[in-house]
Amino acid sequence: MFDRILTPLDGSTLAECVLPHVVAIARAFQSNVTLLRVADQTQGVDPAPSIDPIQWQIEKREANAYLEAIAARLHHAGVTAETTLLEGRAAERITEFAHHQHTDLIIMSSHGRSGLSGWNISSITQKVLLSPAASTLIVRAYQPTVTQVDSLQYQRLFVPLDGSLRAECVLPVATTLAQHYKAHMMIIHIVSKPEMPRRTPLSEEDAQLAARIVERNREEMTAYFEKLRAQLSTPIETRLVDADNVSPALHDLSMSEGADMVILSAHGYSANTMWPFGAIVTNFIAYGTTPLLIVQDAPPEPNPPNSTLHRASMTRPPSPVMDSAPIRSPEN
Repeated sequence: MFDRILTPLDGSTLAECVLPHVVAIARAFQSNVTLLRVADQTQGVDPAPSIDPIQWQIEKREANAYLEAIAARLHHAGVTAETTLLEGRAAERITEFAHHQHTDLIIMSSHGRSGLSGWNISSITQKVLLSPAASTLIVRAYQPTVTQVDSLQYQRLFVPLDGSLRAECVLPVATTLAQHYKAHMMIIHIVSKPEMPRRTPLSEEDAQLAARIVERNREEMTAYFEKLRAQLSTPIETRLVDADNVSPALHDLSMSEGADMVILSAHGYSANTMWPFGAIVTNFIAYGTTPLLIVQDAPPEPNPPNSTLHRASMTRPPSPVMDSAPIRSPEN
């Protein structure tokens, strides 16, 4: 499933918060890891009008030495990693490299060398997410993490499902992690009330209709969960929760249950692949505070992201995540 893992690093401590997750996932899936650093001559708010070629070569050698040092740390933890240094704009080169190398999973920090800010993810992470070349794990740089790269043990995996086949693409990933780490795997479904817009309170007949729909959905998901228990090779906990709004209920439950990771399919029941992600995933990207593993269910685009042909063929409107102002993260 995750044969090829790509880990972009920029030399900052914040970006290195991903390393324990890289080791943990590579061990579970026996993955090949590539450490990538993009040297960008235009970095900084006020870049110099010209670049000293000697200084530029020194910086590239330092970047290569940094990657080799990180690879040595992973090797000591039992994970073999290759290193690659590219030049250009970070987000574009990351997505192009991931596409051309047929990467299965990109593991990225929410923030890097630009530092923590009021936004839940950095601009580079956001751009990589909006050009989905692979499944993606976002590690929240503002949350405490383990200090040793080989000491992370997943204990509680939070897996929301909506009953669709697309959402089920997360199950092989979640069960592999649960089995490898003997983690508690919780499968959640939020039973929400149907939307019935009215300028006046619902009539008794409408209220009864809404209640019947909720009860029918509960019956269907209860039967669905029973089938999952019979099919999956690992013990699971299933939970149905009644709520008016799905996203807030999932956020509250993931935090109250102390989830180590939230695992979501990029799309669910609506199956609308016009956007890179469905509404629930977009909400967790913007507001989530735990590591978020997004399993990409849509096939890769035939042309690499950011290529000339790719840009010329894009006729769909931009994603709402990019259109709106960045979302502020919770107070640390």
